Amino acid sequence: MTTQTPAAKSPGGIRDLGKMFGGGQSTGRQFGILGALVVIILLFQIMTEGKTLDPVNLINLVNQNAYVLILAIGMVMVIIAGHIDLSVGSVAAVVGIIVAKSMTDWQLPWPMAILLGLLVGVVIGAWQGWWVAYVGVPAFIVTLAGMLIFRGLNQLIGNANTIPVPDEFTFIGGGFLPEWGPDTGYNNSTLLLGLVVAVAIALLEVRTRRNQAKTGAERVPLWVSVFKVLVLDAVVIYATLLFGGGRVGTSFPVSGIILGLLIILYSFVTRSTIFGRHVYAVGGNAHAAELSGVKIKRVNFFVMMNMSVLAALAGMIAVARSVSSGPQDGLGWELDAIAAVFIGGAAVSGGIGTVAGSIVGGLVIAVLNNGLQLLGVTSDKVQIIKGLVLLIAVGIDVYSHRRGGPSLIGRLFGGGGRRTVAAEAAGVEQPAVVPTSEPAEDSSRSLTT
Repeated sequence: MTTQTPAAKSPGGIRDLGKMFGGGQSTGRQFGILGALVVIILLFQIMTEGKTLDPVNLINLVNQNAYVLILAIGMVMVIIAGHIDLSVGSVAAVVGIIVAKSMTDWQLPWPMAILLGLLVGVVIGAWQGWWVAYVGVPAFIVTLAGMLIFRGLNQLIGNANTIPVPDEFTFIGGGFLPEWGPDTGYNNSTLLLGLVVAVAIALLEVRTRRNQAKTGAERVPLWVSVFKVLVLDAVVIYATLLFGGGRVGTSFPVSGIILGLLIILYSFVTRSTIFGRHVYAVGGNAHAAELSGVKIKRVNFFVMMNMSVLAALAGMIAVARSVSSGPQDGLGWELDAIAAVFIGGAAVSGGIGTVAGSIVGGLVIAVLNNGLQLLGVTSDKVQIIKGLVLLIAVGIDVYSHRRGGPSLIGRLFGGGGRRTVAAEAAGVEQPAVVPTSEPAEDSSRSLTT
């Protein structure tokens, strides 16, 4: 009896193009949400008669949403590890009021006030991380309590009043890259930044292909890499001209620079470090991670503490932009951050997600808010639309897991066959666990979950 080997699928075309940003089910969803973001931008650009991509509007878009995107960076690590953090808005608010009072009442210089705010974030994160990791209280309960505690502290410390901040401090939330050099019709700092990013994209792609060749890993066709670089550089150049061509005195926001540096840092941490791999391992299969020697309690502790530090930074940026801190700061921020992560392709069950995907999800929410406001849609309808977008995004994820196969976008870009959850976990979003020589410790998370 002879068995007939299925014919190999010929490479090329849209199947190779689908490998442009990686592979796997989660990557397919993120690729799809990136396409959805482009469609939403073009749709609002038409409906608002060009106001969406107006330089002034884009600059405001970054300034208004930088804090949500920073929160999404930390939240994606929390959700990958299998937890949730409901306290980030309240943490940001209490840090904001402490920093404002330290400069206004205690005459603390603004650099020292920023360090104080980050230190408060560390202390709060260590407090919540201890309850989650070493006491074993579910993160949902710990952060729900934290949401109430720190919201109350914000009102107690500030006496429910608005406290202004010095002008020097507002630079981190409302400042722009400086003007210098000859008159080119654009902000030269922004032009230089765009040039550096465009060159870096090309160099990183060349480096990736060289490393793949050295290790014998599968490489996408050369034309796909060239197409990827051309597309990304075209976007960067276009965005550079938009941000650099705004009214005199404005350019790319400082808060956007901070956000970009955090994206680079945390993308590296989650993809290329042992700690990042352990975060994915704990969220994907806590029992297997424990048997592999992963210090589960330590991972959970640092994930929660990191979230509070980023919440502290987001709170300070928001206060700097609004030039004051008040009792309404941080309301609903946790919902936007969580929505950004799930829209960006993270799995509800944990173990899957990326920083880049969460940023794209956050941009979807930001563009929706901005576009609907430009169209004059009332806030109640905006909330309804955002809720429907989140529900649909998570519903697609759950439906895909139940079927054991990729999403529609995943099929379109080369994921046609069925895949199990275990197979998905082996993709690029969940690197292999790096065993340690230290003995495994008891998990603070139920292994039967």
